[in-house]
Amino acid sequence: MKTVEHYIEKFVPENYNIFLDISRENKTFSGNVAITGEALVNTISLHQKDLTIASVLLDNEKMSFTMDDENEALHIELPDTGMMTLVIEFSGKITDNMTGIYPSYYTVDGIKKEVISTQFESHFAREAFPSIDEPEAKATFDLSLKFDQNQDEMALSNMPEVNSQRRQETGIWTFDTTPRMSSYLLAFAIGDIQGKTAHTKNGTLVGSYATKAHKPQALDFSLDIAVRVIEFYEDYFGVNYPIPQSLHIALPDFSSGAMENWGLVTYREVYLLVDENSTVASRQQVALVIAHEIAHQWFGNLVTMKWWDDLWLNESFANMMEYVAIDAIEPSWNIFEDFQTGGAPLALKRDATDGVQSVHVEVHHPDEINTLFDPAIVYAKGSRLMHMLRRWLGDDDFRAGLKIYFERHQYGNTIGRDLWNALSEASGKDVAGFMDAWLEQPGYPVLSARVEGDKLILSQKQFFIGQAQEQGRLWPLPLNATWTGLPDTMTGSELVIPNFDALLAQNDGKALRFNTENTAHYITNYQGQLLDSVLEKWSTLDATAKLQVIQERRLLAESGEISYADLISVISGLTDETSYLVTAAISQVTTGLKRFVDEGSEAEAAFKSMVESIFVKNFERLGFEPKVGEADEDEMVRQITLSAMLYADNAQAIETASAIFQKHADDIESIPASIRLLVLSNQIKHAETEDLVELYLTTYVKTNDGTFRRQLAQALANTKSEKTVARILSELKNKDLVKPQDLAMSWYLPFLNQDFAQGAFWTWARENWSWIKSALGGDMSFDKFVIYPSNVFKAAERLAEFKAFFEPQLEDMAISRNITMGINEITARVELIEKDKEAVETALLATK
Repeated sequence: MKTVEHYIEKFVPENYNIFLDISRENKTFSGNVAITGEALVNTISLHQKDLTIASVLLDNEKMSFTMDDENEALHIELPDTGMMTLVIEFSGKITDNMTGIYPSYYTVDGIKKEVISTQFESHFAREAFPSIDEPEAKATFDLSLKFDQNQDEMALSNMPEVNSQRRQETGIWTFDTTPRMSSYLLAFAIGDIQGKTAHTKNGTLVGSYATKAHKPQALDFSLDIAVRVIEFYEDYFGVNYPIPQSLHIALPDFSSGAMENWGLVTYREVYLLVDENSTVASRQQVALVIAHEIAHQWFGNLVTMKWWDDLWLNESFANMMEYVAIDAIEPSWNIFEDFQTGGAPLALKRDATDGVQSVHVEVHHPDEINTLFDPAIVYAKGSRLMHMLRRWLGDDDFRAGLKIYFERHQYGNTIGRDLWNALSEASGKDVAGFMDAWLEQPGYPVLSARVEGDKLILSQKQFFIGQAQEQGRLWPLPLNATWTGLPDTMTGSELVIPNFDALLAQNDGKALRFNTENTAHYITNYQGQLLDSVLEKWSTLDATAKLQVIQERRLLAESGEISYADLISVISGLTDETSYLVTAAISQVTTGLKRFVDEGSEAEAAFKSMVESIFVKNFERLGFEPKVGEADEDEMVRQITLSAMLYADNAQAIETASAIFQKHADDIESIPASIRLLVLSNQIKHAETEDLVELYLTTYVKTNDGTFRRQLAQALANTKSEKTVARILSELKNKDLVKPQDLAMSWYLPFLNQDFAQGAFWTWARENWSWIKSALGGDMSFDKFVIYPSNVFKAAERLAEFKAFFEPQLEDMAISRNITMGINEITARVELIEKDKEAVETALLATK
């Protein structure tokens, strides 16, 4: 196992005084850093990557040093130990790999421009200056910088500017001293930037910034959300926002979604900017991302994990708090529904595959961190566990425990156990005892519930989709039942509860369900009369309960516990559902069923007819055009409904979509954003020409709206033209058309999802693998080129190709787990289709 030495054990930094001179023209930087700290031994090591070190001085005396590029290190011989200040002169290159110091490219009025910014998480500060680039090595930072500045350009960093008058003479931007923090949180951005600012009621300066490629109004929404979220957290945590400013900047090129640099949060443009023509979903997504990053200002920045194996704690906590915050400031959004339809099923699906990582994983080397940023586990499952814990403790005790945690550990480093201790102190409950099984074990249980005689029998075992090795794992299950008279928690493998009939009478004959509100991380398999009772009393269930039943039946079908054909009778009668939660759950089932039907077959015709019958009432109710004053939920239900009706080849839907396109043909960006993807896709499906493809591609380059760009790429994936597929493949390496950050999600996945284009895109990825690795190798979207085929492939031939290509790369730490998981996922899908295909086709034909 490759491990890494922790350099803080040899040198403990206190302060970095950094000067950088940046040349955008030459793509270089030079500078010096004075590092004050304590040397514990005579030979110390600092991190550096691809830097040229000119000299190392101690008290103006040159020190002997050696470069160690293999370990990204600089080793320095010192005459003494103790407190000292080392001054290091260095230089480096600005590269396009979206780590360290890097440029973002954009166009204003046909003129190409760039903004320079930073991305130092997880271990890329070493690309900008020599440092102890480890989370435990907290220090204060004084940053000054100079760049080839044009008129009206500016620089932003973690702290406010000081000595602005001196800048008028020297051109040097100087920023105030940061609080004590980890190196990965330092940040700056320079260029032709515009912004809007406001203040919280406690006086924090809040700003939203972007390049001048965008209208200033695009900043308004995020600024308002940021101010209100900070004020909410100050009240919720009982600890004020710790530094003078909270600036948020949208960058044209950004590898992940956003980064929580203290005081200067950086974002992919699509997650900060909101155009006038926007969707409910995109606005809610922006709000959630902002709330996530601001949560990190306390949980991650003020208090930081000691080492990367507690990274999950940062992300899981922030992922939970984003929903708590947005629900508090915008209750009409019902934002927890977003998690129920997105994060929860994502976690439940991936966590059921044998070989999945546990939430808490030992990290031996920072290169492993990419694989730990698994959105389904570190973010979605971890968040689900935190929601479960918050409910188990109660909100008051949860908040009280957080206050203890922040006040006790502020400006320091912690391990997960420190949080459990604070929460236990506040609640009097054994939090570690409750959480350990969930965090240290991969997977989750299925709770089986059945009645035998007059006994209710509950049993738990690990739930798997696909082949698996049973390990006998158990979890403490919060039962959260709809009935009174049952235990709160189940810890063993089986629980036998007597007097079922008496319990049924005591609870007025209502349906027995577990895991109410769907907050705990398990699913329930209701059997016999318990299932019959839930389905018979369907109309009495709330929307979350209905979603949960559909979701759980779908997962049981995925695992082979029940037949996929059984789902057809569950959803085919759900023609009157108007809630977003339920229509989204039905849509997930129809997406699963789609895999079983062959294009052009009789079964497909029956399937389309069933889909149409399920959604036709919502289609008649909502139509295409948004209505004045309608609820946000109606917009989201309309999107699901129209997608279903267009898939089902409903003539009215196709005709209306085509008419809307013609109406906006001169400015397709002006199509209402909420239906734009559907209209654009319909046009490609039914009226594709070379001119239309050209229109989409040229519009893609011209627009600055990130959501619209994604819609154009996704619409193009509906092509049935080999010429179009070849044309798009020829452009994937053209950074002027496709930014590397958008390659995986916006282009590769949509085309891989379509049978017509799948083979060509899969071949392209394999033939261009070394280019993909060099373009995206340092970045979190690189592993998507393993994950996406795993999510999509369903044929034995594709499984064989996947194994042949990726198995020889199992030694690559960044993708090895995803390769193993991918083989398991595709194998399970292939076997499921082989097992259930005939039964699904028979059940579909019976619905005609």
